[in-house]
Amino acid sequence: MRIDMVTEPGSPQRLNEDYVSAAVPAVGGGALVVLDGVTPPAEDGCRHGVPWFVARLGGALLELAGTRRDMPLAECLGAAVVRTRDAHRDTCDLFHPRTPQATVVAARWDEERVEHLVLSDSALLLETADGAVHPLLDRRLAELPATVRTLRERARMTGEESDRGAYVDAVEALRNAPDGSGFHTAAADPGVAAYAVTGSHPRREVHALLAATDGATRWTETFHLGDWAGLLALVRKEGARALVQRVRTAESESAPRRGKQHDDATVLLAELD
Repeated sequence: MRIDMVTEPGSPQRLNEDYVSAAVPAVGGGALVVLDGVTPPAEDGCRHGVPWFVARLGGALLELAGTRRDMPLAECLGAAVVRTRDAHRDTCDLFHPRTPQATVVAARWDEERVEHLVLSDSALLLETADGAVHPLLDRRLAELPATVRTLRERARMTGEESDRGAYVDAVEALRNAPDGSGFHTAAADPGVAAYAVTGSHPRREVHALLAATDGATRWTETFHLGDWAGLLALVRKEGARALVQRVRTAESESAPRRGKQHDDATVLLAELD
């Protein structure tokens, strides 16, 4: 087994809001967790901040995924959210709509099965024994309603702050909507785990797993420098850091972005065979 991982902030002046970890216990098998913290556009009601939140949530999820084999990964995520919520419920406003939150990728494996969980727009790639690469994705954020897509295009065309604000407000209204519509990120409600994309594969069919935040998957999804199979092949050949460096080069050479020109970027490759 080989694990290669890297995480890098989008700017040296900002704390990294991504989280990455893996565990390979002596009893066999293993687990990985990758989180991408959501940068709040304004005050979030929490005295700790997003880096603290992802460290607490990620650590709890990795521990539960690695030690509670009797719990499905969705239950592990729900329990990790409760642990994290309880760690700051007495000091922070967890009902604030921008309370710290994160996208989630988790996987674990033993001699029989490989399980996965994906929530929001970080990605998990699964390479089968025959070399095929399968993206395991939660596409709900990408599949915004037509009205929101119209606001996004208007903001891109005009560049006006009022138009961008209208688009951001529309997206925020869809995040963790009470009726279950829209898209979901892990925050203070453990019920969000029910919306995660989950599944499993026989261990003999899985050769490798690659988890990445959207700051790294820009290589495929934003700059179109290669497909998912090409992304995994690049990381295998040149290393996880090489992918981040390629993204940074593309970001620097592209036109200025109205969002983050350089985003936090995290990659973890686990070759199981």
